[in-house]
Amino acid sequence: MHIQIFGTKKCQDTRKAERFFKERAIQYQFIDLNEKGLSKGELKSVKSSIPLEDLIDTHGKQYQKRNLQYLVHDIEEELLADPLLFKTPIVRNGSKATIGYQPDIWNEWLHHQ
Repeated sequence: MHIQIFGTKKCQDTRKAERFFKERAIQYQFIDLNEKGLSKGELKSVKSSIPLEDLIDTHGKQYQKRNLQYLVHDIEEELLADPLLFKTPIVRNGSKATIGYQPDIWNEWLHHQ
């Protein structure tokens, strides 16, 4: 099992996701979206589990700040260019991925390794 958590240190759900895996002594890699975004390959993998439209945080500060609600834009290009537009946390386990705090799904992953 190779867990990656994409999020920000300020995000409460990201911290809860980290705690979930720590409490179960499961190694994970934390990627801070303030420092680094998802690569094209990582985004492609996440897209196989989560529709692109669900990945962009249309209610977040960054979306409002950039006035994207008024612009025609390519969601994938915007997400690759500005990682702070992602909803968080994105938790990835190989080819599977979840968005937000999803302990039920993560427990399933643990039982099917």
